[in-house]
Amino acid sequence: MRRTLLAVSISVFTAAITASAQPQPIDWISQMPNIAAALGVRCNYCHSAKRGSGEPEPKKEIAYAMMKMTDELNARIRTATGKAAGSVTEIRCAYCHRGVAIPKPISDIVWQITRDQGVEAAITKYRDLRKQYYGRSTYDFGEDPLATMAQQLASFRPDDAIALVKLNMEFYPQSINSLLAMSYAQSRKRDDDSAIATLEKALEIEPDNGSIRGRLEQLKGFRRK
Repeated sequence: MRRTLLAVSISVFTAAITASAQPQPIDWISQMPNIAAALGVRCNYCHSAKRGSGEPEPKKEIAYAMMKMTDELNARIRTATGKAAGSVTEIRCAYCHRGVAIPKPISDIVWQITRDQGVEAAITKYRDLRKQYYGRSTYDFGEDPLATMAQQLASFRPDDAIALVKLNMEFYPQSINSLLAMSYAQSRKRDDDSAIATLEKALEIEPDNGSIRGRLEQLKGFRRK
């Protein structure tokens, strides 16, 4: 009898240990306040229908799918790393959303508004977002996103590129990448004199930059009259 009880006790204890070692999905109910904060919303953003009304709640369905996706990603992380739950960094809503309901890089926002509404609307949106979110981790308001976007636009939308460079240089007046993008855009507009002047300004900031010096000499050699 004692052996039987001991065997049962060991079996129950082993089962408990095994169960506790299994990776458990996130308790999403307890995480609801954190989810709302991660998306920068209130509960009624997803729970939009009156309780018991049976009306559709599309954002709630999307949220459910995203929660399921997060659990699946965390399971894949544990499998890939070979680490148990609790000893590996897990995905949370804030990692992507960072305080906004629909997460996008600032460069994507600027490009989409430039494309659909014009560069002035994009500049206004950038200023609004910078005023609201600067100093937080939501968007990258550093030098590179606008400078890179201007470089990409310079070949086929030079006026928009120049407008974005001017915006960027309000915040980063010593931005070499911005000046290079502006010079390229100016040359695409066949305004070689302005392009040369812009490169000369860049060279004043970085007089030892051989790349700028080389581009400047090349542009001077092929200056169009």
